[in-house]
Amino acid sequence: MTKRTLLSIFFCSTFLALWAQTISIATNNTQMVLQVNSQQRLCQTYLGERLSEQTNLEQLYMPLVGLSSSCIQGLEVYPVMGTEDYYEPTFEIRHADGNPTSVLKYVNHTTDGNLTTIHLRDEVYPVEVTLYYKVFPEEDIIQQWTEITHHEKGKVYLGRYASSMLYLEATNYYLTEFTSDWAKEMQIQSQELKFGKKVLDSRLGARANFMAQPFFEVGIGSPVSEDEGTVLMGTLGWTGNFRFTFEVDNQRVLRVISGINHDASTYLLKKDDTFRTADFYFTLSNKGVGEGSRRFQRWMMNHQLHKAKDDRMTLLNNWENTYFDFDEEKLVALFGEAKDLGVDLFLLDDGWFGNKYPRKDDRAGLGDWQVTQSKLPNGIPYLVRKAKENGVAFGIWIEPEMVNPKSELAEKHPEWLIQLPSRDTYYFRHQMVLDLCNPEVQDFVFGVVDNLMQENPEIRFMKWDCNSPITNIYSPYLKENQGNLYVDYVRGLYNVLDRVKEKYPDLYMMMCSGGGGRSDVRGLNYFTEFWCSDNTDPIERIFIQWGYSHFMPAKAMCAHVTEWNRQTSIKFRVDVAFQGKLGFDIGLRNLSDEDRQYCRQAIKEYNRLKDVVWSPEFYRLVSPYEGQHCVVQRVTPDKSHSLVFAYDINPRYSEMLLPARLKGLDAEAKYRVKEICLMPGRQSWLSCNDKVYTGDYLMKVGIKVTSYNKLDSHIIEITKE
Repeated sequence: MTKRTLLSIFFCSTFLALWAQTISIATNNTQMVLQVNSQQRLCQTYLGERLSEQTNLEQLYMPLVGLSSSCIQGLEVYPVMGTEDYYEPTFEIRHADGNPTSVLKYVNHTTDGNLTTIHLRDEVYPVEVTLYYKVFPEEDIIQQWTEITHHEKGKVYLGRYASSMLYLEATNYYLTEFTSDWAKEMQIQSQELKFGKKVLDSRLGARANFMAQPFFEVGIGSPVSEDEGTVLMGTLGWTGNFRFTFEVDNQRVLRVISGINHDASTYLLKKDDTFRTADFYFTLSNKGVGEGSRRFQRWMMNHQLHKAKDDRMTLLNNWENTYFDFDEEKLVALFGEAKDLGVDLFLLDDGWFGNKYPRKDDRAGLGDWQVTQSKLPNGIPYLVRKAKENGVAFGIWIEPEMVNPKSELAEKHPEWLIQLPSRDTYYFRHQMVLDLCNPEVQDFVFGVVDNLMQENPEIRFMKWDCNSPITNIYSPYLKENQGNLYVDYVRGLYNVLDRVKEKYPDLYMMMCSGGGGRSDVRGLNYFTEFWCSDNTDPIERIFIQWGYSHFMPAKAMCAHVTEWNRQTSIKFRVDVAFQGKLGFDIGLRNLSDEDRQYCRQAIKEYNRLKDVVWSPEFYRLVSPYEGQHCVVQRVTPDKSHSLVFAYDINPRYSEMLLPARLKGLDAEAKYRVKEICLMPGRQSWLSCNDKVYTGDYLMKVGIKVTSYNKLDSHIIEITKE
């Protein structure tokens, strides 16, 4: 046998070994299959329900005539700009010599427990791309991210750097998106996806979710439904600009690209540095968005939400009581009201800082984190002590990423402000954004928390606000690398939050951003909860909480009782807020004795039932989008305990009221049904009240929990006998 023949056999065997590489990534119910093709390119050959162990995964590879160099129907896992794929790419690079592309070929892969790592490399340029797939089997969630490294001399720029590309095949696709605005967060809209592209994105930098939320749902083959059909649900773990691209190609294949928005963010990557993309999380449910929601809520509670297993404190906030107009006497009086109400925590909101420029409105003082002596002559330690004497913990509001131009900070450190040189400055809410790309600014922002905690180690809670997008988009620190600003800003924020989390692990923090301008799952790895919306009108909150429930657990969703919409009763307002992480921001002295008594009793019931309220086993029974009623249900994982929340918004005259069929119960068990949280001296008029039914009856026949009464509400406890 000749030397040439031996070499041919070696190369052929190596080639066939690479071609035969099949990579399976699977949860309990979902499976993705990847395969290396004849050109050593990595392709997706399957995404769907988990296949049986007997299935030959290599049979999924069905090469098509004429596609000699690309993947099956072009289904490359990480397609690059400038090669043979005609559609939106995941990756774009400009090499130091000006060449605008790379061809990524499979090198090897490893699987370590639930993490699969796949290495790709350009054979011409020293560029390496590593794909990561982490599975959460029980929750049926798959996490994806990418790392990009180069070893070139000279400047290399990344134009695109997606976290994930998914392919799905069906006759039709239906997208559900969650649009947003101040006081109108998580508004649900749906449309059919036709040939071409649909993009959901944000480019606001900070307060990034102001006008679009980083969540999506795609019905595969049929419109998104609560309990039926196949639906892809996804979100990006990134507290900044995001981009989801949905593209239906000429073969009617749907391509879904998820990642950081590359718009205005061409990134200069230094030699030997690694660019890590944001994390993309998805589930593929074959039982509608209801099952998908429960998967995401379980995953958040088990793996992502900060201090998820710990308790949460009910609170009283001073904002709607006082706004900026308060002093020590007013605050101490509110501590007494908090104790009387029965909450765990008092939260001091905006307006406590600034001396040269006292914070009397939102036009000055932001950035000067010294106590206003004229308001609070004894400082924060006095307030912490007086709160403790009244039996409540103390929390405080901060907005450390922001600055008013009228502040000592802006005067001393203009180089710390994101602002265009030689241009008029645009102010959003009379403020600007600090340049978190700059390590000195990161130290300052961390110092806002650190100084407060050093002086007041008994502070239990901070409300971290972020009221402005990034405007005047120029970083004095980055100088010529302005394309890095949006990405490095978020990384700078994470550097600060990592330091806070490490040094103060027992500190609870609310993620707030002019309402729901920050609501991403990565942020909630640092924060214990988030502020869903500045809109606390209970009617609007029904819709807002309905939207967030598609991805977020109740334990993370701050829900406060306020003065918004006084046409609603205190019971209705409390009953809506009861669904989430309960708080009060209301003038208690303006309430009647009966209303105050109801609030006290509701807080006691809430504390008794927290485990049920915060259970991830959540069911949306009657949609407010489809009529004038809303009914939702929580069930404990062991099916022993459940709560049903029913709201009548504006019922039509003599409309048909159907029973609500419950879900998630034990069909063989018996349950007692009892309405709770009744107004003092009132009796339940529900015909099902204090009766016992089988779980089978409750799920198949149901119980009537809605009424003809405008702005009526009921909380029903279901207890296994």
